[in-house]
Amino acid sequence: MKNIKDIDIVGKRLLIRVDFNVPLDSLGNITDDTRIRGVLPTINYALDEHAEIIICSHLGRPKGQRLEKFSLAPVAKRLARLIDKDVRLAPDCVGDEVKAMTGQMKPGDIILLENLRYHSEEQENDEGFARQLAELADIYINDAFAVAHRAHASVVGVTTFFTECAAGFLLQKEMDYFHRSMGDPRRPLVAIIGGAKVSSKLGALRNLIDRVDKLIIGGAMANTFLKAMGCSVGQSKVEDDLLETAASLIKSAAEKGVKLYLPVDCIVGDRLEPKAETMRTTVQEVPDSWMMLDIGPATTMLFSEALENAKTIIWNGPMGAFEMDAFSRGTMAMVERLADSHALTIVGGGDTDVAVHKAGESHNISYISTGGGAFLMLMEGKDLPGVAALREKNNYR
Repeated sequence: MKNIKDIDIVGKRLLIRVDFNVPLDSLGNITDDTRIRGVLPTINYALDEHAEIIICSHLGRPKGQRLEKFSLAPVAKRLARLIDKDVRLAPDCVGDEVKAMTGQMKPGDIILLENLRYHSEEQENDEGFARQLAELADIYINDAFAVAHRAHASVVGVTTFFTECAAGFLLQKEMDYFHRSMGDPRRPLVAIIGGAKVSSKLGALRNLIDRVDKLIIGGAMANTFLKAMGCSVGQSKVEDDLLETAASLIKSAAEKGVKLYLPVDCIVGDRLEPKAETMRTTVQEVPDSWMMLDIGPATTMLFSEALENAKTIIWNGPMGAFEMDAFSRGTMAMVERLADSHALTIVGGGDTDVAVHKAGESHNISYISTGGGAFLMLMEGKDLPGVAALREKNNYR
């Protein structure tokens, strides 16, 4: 892809698509500004080049309605504080008032458009809406990896109406790190896949079996694989309609020489609650009325040993219900193992990111992706619509 450094932006008006879908508390205060900080290099570079900067993003799911709780006003204040510069919030993202406001911009000015998803046309990739966005600027910059898997107007449709389009530094970095982990990795390459459902990561698992040297499966999704192998999993979450699929994946891994690791012991609870009664057991001896909610110490050791010689590790999905202290040990142990590793370590997925930050080890991970769905789509071997649009615009294949 072309990135922002490959084009002349001096004195030009830029429309920069970012992902400022940040978490807010009940009072509307931002609780985590990681996504805002992630695009500061692109914004600061544009400022250094004396560009006029129009930023657009969504926040939450207003579903085409103008709801005050989804206003980007708190984001404008936080961004202004981070860059020590005035950031004006537009009353909308399209329309005559916004057009007049942006038309009066001078080099170094920054305007944040109001929530794109106040308009249902954004998610519908409406051509007219995309054209209105494009009329505001000279050049389009996509720095929103976390929504690059969405074929929305501000991500895909808008590129049709610009002569010049490019990636921002964050999007470029995300794609570069993913290429280093999956496209041309240092081997052995180990993938750790966890989370709740096999169904949500089936495409990723099939693609990974063709690419990795070792595949570690944990979390609730491991239950389906264990049941497919004949283990009694009690009341654990299982996708019974995918038992044959799980068995075929196990067989496929063996045929392709991929070492597949599944839990050998677990922490079970009599219910999914913080004060549940818990105990450790092997995966063959889960009581009928109990459920597996975390990997056990023997599994932690097994998984750690599987990572010993890894040169590249990619991780998506926790090992258990880590939000509850009683079932957090397995996930926290894996975070520490990655943090101590000398491998290139890349973590993606909202829950996994939360676990890394909760453990205080984010500075010891090579790269933490800002996008869950986009990260997973890349793991499936698919192209991201937002990235494909940039490549097509610049005749890259």
